[in-house]
Amino acid sequence: MKSRLCRSAFLLALLASFALSSFAQSAPVLLHAAEAGKILPDAVFFRGQSAQVQARNSAGIKFPNGMYVLTALVDNSGYSTGIQQKYQAYFITEVPLSFSGHTLRPGAYGVGIVNGSFLVMDIAANDLFSVPATHDASIKRPTPLQLDPDGNHYRLYFGRNYVVFSSTH
Repeated sequence: MKSRLCRSAFLLALLASFALSSFAQSAPVLLHAAEAGKILPDAVFFRGQSAQVQARNSAGIKFPNGMYVLTALVDNSGYSTGIQQKYQAYFITEVPLSFSGHTLRPGAYGVGIVNGSFLVMDIAANDLFSVPATHDASIKRPTPLQLDPDGNHYRLYFGRNYVVFSSTH
């Protein structure tokens, strides 16, 4: 009787473990700089030049289907002043995303916050769209780049300014 009870308890624990691991795999995983930096290249191509990625200022999301959204600040010192102001980070997505009603298809983009708006540019530095950014004065110690979950959405922070986006897949 005791061994039957032990086997039943073991099977129940095994099933509970399997259910928890299945649940964990069905939710997107937020990648902090250490994880995102391992996936991102050291340098990226944008508007005819190569820019170094700041792996320490990177973040990402890994979706249950293995697709990624990755972003990192870049060293934009070799670019013209006009591009430097707009091109603050490299943004890569393997899934379609929605930013305030604007769809961003899978691809690589230059992004930044300029005059209170989040700006998305194609690889040739052509403006694709901009959406209002929100200023969060309540952050005690802002980091240069941060990605946080917000329900079914995500907040991409540049210091105290952020933009909200969601996956559309």
